[in-house]
Amino acid sequence: MKKLVSLRTFVSKELPKLRKKRRKVVFTNGCFDIIHAGHVRYLSKARSLGDVLVLGLNSDSSVHSIKGPTRPIVPEGERAEVLSALSCIDYIVLFSDPTPLKLIEAIEPDILAKGADWAAKDIVGGEAVRRAGGRIARVTLVKGKSTTNIIKRILELHGKRPA
Repeated sequence: MKKLVSLRTFVSKELPKLRKKRRKVVFTNGCFDIIHAGHVRYLSKARSLGDVLVLGLNSDSSVHSIKGPTRPIVPEGERAEVLSALSCIDYIVLFSDPTPLKLIEAIEPDILAKGADWAAKDIVGGEAVRRAGGRIARVTLVKGKSTTNIIKRILELHGKRPA
């Protein structure tokens, strides 16, 4: 999986090459547990904002702390493998913190993409990106498409109630 790199490798080896070629770097992040059409459309739109898309992927421990004890459904290695198959993603960096702030500060993307469900003032790393001369892009989400909705639908179809 060539797209999955450590933050250290990306910042020390890949990012300097991209900057030298004046590539516009877009960063986004998320859990991407049970990947669906909404994820694919979101990531494609984020990629269209620049030349290179770097995805900060929450580790299993990070997803667990954010989403609760029953998540993630799909382990980080498998999520990274599936996401690596998407042509719109150029690099994937796993992170275990609750937020991607350290990644954003280290990468200093030209564009920080986040779902439009986030208010601009609440987007983690927004200030750091603006200070470095970048901008924030709020990407419209596909209505009704979410991993939570998929999980609820599966439980409903199989006679169980969500916890």
